Amino acid sequence: QVNLEESGGGLVQAGGSLTLSCAASGRVVSSGTMAWFRQAPGKEREFVAGVSSSSSSRLHADSVKDRFTISRDNAKKTVTLQMDSLKPEDTARYYCAARPSSMVTRIPDLYSYWGQGTQVTVSS
Repeated sequence: QVNLEESGGGLVQAGGSLTLSCAASGRVVSSGTMAWFRQAPGKEREFVAGVSSSSSSRLHADSVKDRFTISRDNAKKTVTLQMDSLKPEDTARYYCAARPSSMVTRIPDLYSYWGQGTQVTVSS
C-alpha cells in the first residue's frame, strides 16, 4: 500500500515562493519515480516535475524550468517542490504521484499512486 500526502500549499503573491512537500509510505517511495502534477479548473492535469529513485534523473516542465526545483529524500520518504518566482498562471491544485519504475515520465496515466492534492493560489 502506498500513501501520499501533500502539504505546503497556500496563497502567495506573484513573485513569492512556496515549498510543497509530499510525505510518502510504501516500497515505491525508495525504488520508484516521484513526480508533481497540477490541475487548474477546467484544464487537464499537467506534469510539473519528476525525479527518479536515485535522483540521477530530474525533469521539469518548460513552464516551470528555472523557477521550480524537485528533490527527494529517500531516508525521510519525502519529495519536495521548491517553487520560486511564482506567477498567477501557477495557480492550481498540486498533486504528488508515484510509479514503480525508475524512468521519469510526463504522462499522468503511467503513475499508479496519487495524493489528494494541495491548493496553490498566486495573486497578481
